[in-house]
Amino acid sequence: GDKQTRLSCVRYGNVVGSRGSVVPIFIQQRENGNKLTITDERMTRFWLSLEQGVRFVISNIERMHGGEVFVPKIPSTKIVDLARAIAPTAEIEIMGIRPGEKLHEMMISRDESRSTVELEDRFVVEPVGHLWFRHDWSVEGRRVEDGFKYTSDNNTEWLTAAQIRELVEPFELAHKQGK
Repeated sequence: GDKQTRLSCVRYGNVVGSRGSVVPIFIQQRENGNKLTITDERMTRFWLSLEQGVRFVISNIERMHGGEVFVPKIPSTKIVDLARAIAPTAEIEIMGIRPGEKLHEMMISRDESRSTVELEDRFVVEPVGHLWFRHDWSVEGRRVEDGFKYTSDNNTEWLTAAQIRELVEPFELAHKQGK
């Protein structure tokens, strides 16, 4: 058609049970009667289910104007709390942080705060420059304070043990069926 291609992206945290997820590792360690290995007990991460991630992507396709980065407001958890929810009685062994590994995830940096708008259920990092059609997202939300950052350790929403178990349950069932 006559319309130009417009691109936007989403940035979100860990998808429970996806490739590289610690969830299947913890389940396997528990089933084998092993200690659960954690690199650092202070470590935090953002978490969402695959279904939540897909819904978030689709909802932003419908909203995008071009050039934005959409970031969901999703809960955080401490990795040690995740481990305890999966295997409440297992011993936990702290292995030490690995080179390049971060204690906390950062989804919006302080530098991006100047172009970030907070909506009810997400943040929108607006494009810088005039490469795209410019939509003023602040009409739909409010600009965050200069210096704001959205990290897994400064999040206001944290998963409870029951919520963690609910997120992990489909992978528990899949693991049992796979045996």
